[in-house]
Amino acid sequence: MSNTPCPTLSLPTTSGGTFDTTALKGQAFILYFYPKDSTPGCTVEGNDFRIHHDDFEAAGVKVFGVSRDSVKSHENFKTKQCFPFELVSDPEEIACEAFGVMKMKNMYGKQVRGIERSTFVIDRDGGIVREWRGVKVPGHVEEILGFVRTLK
Repeated sequence: MSNTPCPTLSLPTTSGGTFDTTALKGQAFILYFYPKDSTPGCTVEGNDFRIHHDDFEAAGVKVFGVSRDSVKSHENFKTKQCFPFELVSDPEEIACEAFGVMKMKNMYGKQVRGIERSTFVIDRDGGIVREWRGVKVPGHVEEILGFVRTLK
């Protein structure tokens, strides 16, 4: 996906908001998809985004985390971890399907369908300009930050 248009989406977020790609036109943003609230890898990844939040803001880029968890679950996770960004609730997998992040994964020897940890950068014109799939958490947020600092 190199400058593929971002899908049109409208989904509920924490803080009683709505994630609306149409309303974000003119604003660069990151969508990071993660498997589940309050799990070890997802907590580390979210905290890495929290630690670098001011750097993303300085680069003019908003951050949104997305999983299939409910808004209530997201609110608890966000509050507990002090995330300064919104979490998008996608229980019907609308965004997950639009970005193609649902995969069969091995968990404790069983095949389960879940979110493949993935990150997408959408530029001010609404195009997907970079994607990472099958993300390994260590160093990932720093790599994204390095990329978004190159955006015009």
